Amino acid sequence: MASPPLIDLTTLDLNRVIADREEIYRYLPHRHEFMQLDAILHVDQALGVGVARRVVRPDEFWVRGHIPGRPVMPGVLMIETAAQLAAYLAATVGRIPGFLGFVGVDLVKFRGTVSPPAVMHVIMKLADIRPRRVIADTQAFVGERMVFEGRITGMPI
Repeated sequence: MASPPLIDLTTLDLNRVIADREEIYRYLPHRHEFMQLDAILHVDQALGVGVARRVVRPDEFWVRGHIPGRPVMPGVLMIETAAQLAAYLAATVGRIPGFLGFVGVDLVKFRGTVSPPAVMHVIMKLADIRPRRVIADTQAFVGERMVFEGRITGMPI
């Protein structure tokens, strides 16, 4: 059974962008095909919660080969998207300097597929933030359907 949503997306204005790609990638070193976040839509500094948008397009590098005729977004890219949100939150909310490297993933459950075109919303709640380690719970939704959940661990590298 899926966990309850970390935040109720229906309570947010999902058209309000607080950080676009240019702003996001001031904090993240990812470029080209590995830029997974399209916008940050919500950040609650006090609760350590963030919501990001990932637009899944039919022209992405993996579409042609990851199930030809029925493209399915690789789970590893869903997790990478969440890891990038963790790095953004660590830098902006946790004030962890430098690049946050993805070092672990736990309790991941894939609960649905994501096929282009789609809009995936990633929700994250910082569970534990220390100078040498960040742990965050994450979920992703396409519409009202949860497509994955898990726990991401990162550390400054």
